[in-house]
Amino acid sequence: MKLSRKIPVAVLALLALGAGYFLLSPHHRRQLIIDPAIHLTQASTWQRMVAPGELSTPHAFLQNNCAACHTPVRGVEAKNCIPCHADNKALLQRQPTAFHADIGSCVECHREHQGNVPRTTKMDHTALARIGLRHLEKSPAAHDPSRDALVNWLKQPDSPLLQPQLRREESLLNCVSCHRTEDRHNGLFGTDCAQCHGTEKWTLPEFRHPSTSGQSCAQCHQAPPSHYMMHFQMISMTVAGQMHAKVDQCFLCHQTTSWNDIRGVGWYKHH
Repeated sequence: MKLSRKIPVAVLALLALGAGYFLLSPHHRRQLIIDPAIHLTQASTWQRMVAPGELSTPHAFLQNNCAACHTPVRGVEAKNCIPCHADNKALLQRQPTAFHADIGSCVECHREHQGNVPRTTKMDHTALARIGLRHLEKSPAAHDPSRDALVNWLKQPDSPLLQPQLRREESLLNCVSCHRTEDRHNGLFGTDCAQCHGTEKWTLPEFRHPSTSGQSCAQCHQAPPSHYMMHFQMISMTVAGQMHAKVDQCFLCHQTTSWNDIRGVGWYKHH
């Protein structure tokens, strides 16, 4: 009876070893065949058997140290990220990324094991909004009626959306707090980016550029610095064949399809 009880355990162990062997990369399979005793006693070997993929370039040095990021049973926790990233002054002192100081959660937007890529960022505005919503609900400050109304509205699935391009939670976000420096409208359209923009991309499917025969381009478009230097006279006017053009006469050289689509020339690569 004792022997019969041990047999299934032994079989399961062999099956696990077999499955783990095929999960290893070809390089590590060869190493395991050459010297199995050494590799089966190393924790890194067993970690590689269950690794879902390569780490990114910045985290590659942790490839064989799962415990640096993963807590047993719980998974990846923010407290594991803090020892390395809490004092990231380059991140916390920049206006677009300073909000990281109050987030307290990383995995929603920073995902690993996606291969040897230079960055782990995958911006998820919905996840960011949910984190902010949790902060609002737990805030010890006095309740603001307008804020409470917003929180209650977000929890009602039948409420109409304020902006069809946004998800419900994204309506909580204040776009300009992160994208102020990316405003190409120079503040002329106000600070409520969600009036026109969604979170998937900057371009607007509803936008229709004014007529190609229009001559008021400078009302919306500012010429680049090179147009106020000799580059404009020496290169730009010559390429476009407009030797008497002025900097604010965009329509003489440019088309509305793209800045590099020059009238009578086609697509022109400046650099």
